[in-house]
Amino acid sequence: MEPYVTLTIQNYVGYVEFFHPNRNSMPSDILLKLEQTIIEAGNNDSVKVIVLKSGGERTFCAGASFNEVIAIDDEATGKQFFLGFAKVINAMRNCPKLIIGRVQGKAVGGGVGLVAATDYCMATQYASIRLSELSIGIGPFVIEPAVSRKIGVTAMSQMTIDAETFFTTEFAKEKGLYSEVFATTEALDEAVKILSEKLAGYNSEALKEMKQVFWKNTDDWDTLLAQRAELSGRLVLSKFTKKTLKRFR
Repeated sequence: MEPYVTLTIQNYVGYVEFFHPNRNSMPSDILLKLEQTIIEAGNNDSVKVIVLKSGGERTFCAGASFNEVIAIDDEATGKQFFLGFAKVINAMRNCPKLIIGRVQGKAVGGGVGLVAATDYCMATQYASIRLSELSIGIGPFVIEPAVSRKIGVTAMSQMTIDAETFFTTEFAKEKGLYSEVFATTEALDEAVKILSEKLAGYNSEALKEMKQVFWKNTDDWDTLLAQRAELSGRLVLSKFTKKTLKRFR
């Protein structure tokens, strides 16, 4: 299947879905389309609530596209790539609509950042999480503000340092990343549908104002995440990272 990002509207709920055949890893073009689609849904009067989901049955998002990261050969290109994740997170933060996360499987690296940037997240029991960046010579710099905001610095630090471990859905729920966990994808989809359509029937102005409350004290993120992208773009050029990524490709 070809990569895609789509927006489907049902009962005033905008379902933003992304997909890449390589475990839903995120190259630059998909990140750009995802950012644009979230902005589009946020500005669409027919959408009252947004659901962020990925295609496929297993991995929610494997993070950055290793093939594209390996090809980076200068700091400017590196910064531009990592800005892709920064811009998606900021699009989610600035979106006037509540964003419900629907996570059917594992989330790694930038995928954890996307989950953390949702306003409410629901997952299956198979949705374990990992911050693997230190193990490949960089760090979760761009997504750190979103992850720390959601689960706290202590849990973020634990995941970052234990970079080769998948943390369980129970851990993710206990720390506040997931609000609800379900045994099957079918049960997850039913719960997402019920909640999102219920929220779509609420006062849109109240939802918008509440979203601003949720994201208070994040006005500096446009600058902060750009600085973090620059840092990641420099570190990704290290011999350690290049050698490590070639083993994974």
